[in-house]
Amino acid sequence: MAEDTEVKTAPEVEQATTAEAPKAAKRGKKGKRIVQSGEVHIQATFNNTIVSVSDKSGGVIAASSAGANGFRGSKKGTAYAAQIAAEKVAEIAKRDHGMNNVDVYVKGIGLGRDSAIRAFSTMGISINSITDVTPVPHGGCRPKGERKP
Repeated sequence: MAEDTEVKTAPEVEQATTAEAPKAAKRGKKGKRIVQSGEVHIQATFNNTIVSVSDKSGGVIAASSAGANGFRGSKKGTAYAAQIAAEKVAEIAKRDHGMNNVDVYVKGIGLGRDSAIRAFSTMGISINSITDVTPVPHGGCRPKGERKP
């Protein structure tokens, strides 16, 4: 009886390994999801402007910057470069994901703040709210040097 059980287990092991091999095959591409409303995050510094579009839970759908659109050096910090970056992101979000309504969050004090927001409205995406989330220090860091007695 022991010999019969040994003979039966060997083919079962071979079948299990051959059944697992096709599962490790290449996965297909995920489909693009439809997101009706989302968030636009604009980071406007003096050197560059970064625009990203996300869904309500924070998953980034599309992103672009002035540097990614071919602007170099001091031209990256201009309002025109921010407008081009925002138009590119808005087009991707509207065409591929069907985005219609956005909440805008602006961070920074660069020149591209207003022009990036205007670019979204000209692309036909309605803006529900605009929020400034620029970090402001409350008291700041301790200054250098020894403490005075």
